Amino acid sequence: MSIRSDVTESGRHKRLKQRNAAPVQHGAMEYSEPPTDLDDVRLYRLNRIRDELKKHDYAGALLFDPLNTRYATDSTNMQIWCMHYETRCVLIMADGPVVLFDYANLAHLAEGLPTIDEYRVMNVFYYFAAGTSSEAWAKKFGQQIDDVLEKHGGANRRLAVDRLSHVGIDALRSLGIEIFDGQEVTEIARSIKSAGEVRLMEASIDVCQTGMTAMQESLQAGITENALWAILQEANTRLGGEWLETRLLSSGDRTNPWFRECSMRTIEDGDMVCFDTDLIGPYGYCADISRAWVCGGNGNDEQKRLYRYAYEQLQHNIELLKPGASFRDVSMQSWQIPPEFSRNTYDCIVHGVGLSDEWPSIPCARDFDDLGYDGEIMPGMVLAAESYIGTEGGAEGIKLEQMILITESGNRLLSDYPFEKQLL
Repeated sequence: MSIRSDVTESGRHKRLKQRNAAPVQHGAMEYSEPPTDLDDVRLYRLNRIRDELKKHDYAGALLFDPLNTRYATDSTNMQIWCMHYETRCVLIMADGPVVLFDYANLAHLAEGLPTIDEYRVMNVFYYFAAGTSSEAWAKKFGQQIDDVLEKHGGANRRLAVDRLSHVGIDALRSLGIEIFDGQEVTEIARSIKSAGEVRLMEASIDVCQTGMTAMQESLQAGITENALWAILQEANTRLGGEWLETRLLSSGDRTNPWFRECSMRTIEDGDMVCFDTDLIGPYGYCADISRAWVCGGNGNDEQKRLYRYAYEQLQHNIELLKPGASFRDVSMQSWQIPPEFSRNTYDCIVHGVGLSDEWPSIPCARDFDDLGYDGEIMPGMVLAAESYIGTEGGAEGIKLEQMILITESGNRLLSDYPFEKQLL
């Protein structure tokens, strides 16, 4: 497929709308009715990238990360597999075409998308495909990029690249192309959601919370951690979602410290069960929600004590998330973590969410000078507030997390799965 580069974006979009009653869909949600105009979302996202390119005076952006190529074009192809290899990328010119270099001649995967002007098969150069020809093949790929830059970038040789091996970078630099950090471009662009994006995120959250309900209804002594996690995975797939980024579910003494992934451990009565969904749902958006449940009971005194601390931390920090607040102020005013929990505290108290975990990441006050950076919370950001409470050497821990939309006047919750009243 080759879309004429002299056709204007608005004209192409208009004809697409005339040809199809609904915007073309791709991937798992192809046969569903979207809650918003997908083409409006697609063009908003592409323009966010271009605005950042112009702000930095970059001629274009070369994006390999499948989440970034998804954000910029909404064209997908074996997303997880393509995370392993430099087999697919998109070149976005600040003033010029968007060229998709794909894994193979699969132009049907990009049909009808108003974000792609030209489709090409990529000259891959990763070692699995190229072997000892890697450097030679990388030079061929570099020449393709150089040709587009010369035609549409003029004298500007400044190219933002999000992720590329040294073989590819060397090939580009050998042609006189200046390389800059593309992650800055994409992370900042992705941080402000349109109203349509928020509706798509809400659809993903609905799927996630449906899966969580099924999990909680199935939680009983004798089920394994893997079997409980599989219920969320099944619901996500059945309802049009895409994948789960992690397998963070643990029970009993495996909940302290955090970050153990689910296993074949059999859950017993009285066990605390904690999980973090990290779910990539419909339309590619992330639902990042954590809850903690007690299997078959109302919880003992220690479980209730830990749960109350985690809930208190979460509510306190959510109140700080307002437009205009600085990352430093949020960190410094955040809930003070009691010393008994400080060793096991989570690595951040707030982070962005979109197609995955995204910029920014805000650590707690004690870590800000070493791990933090400043910035401003702005309307349109979707943030996740995190809490993990577990005494060093303690029997169990509690993981809670909420998703919040920053509005012009404050914030509103996007995730609304109930907390455990009997533990509060």
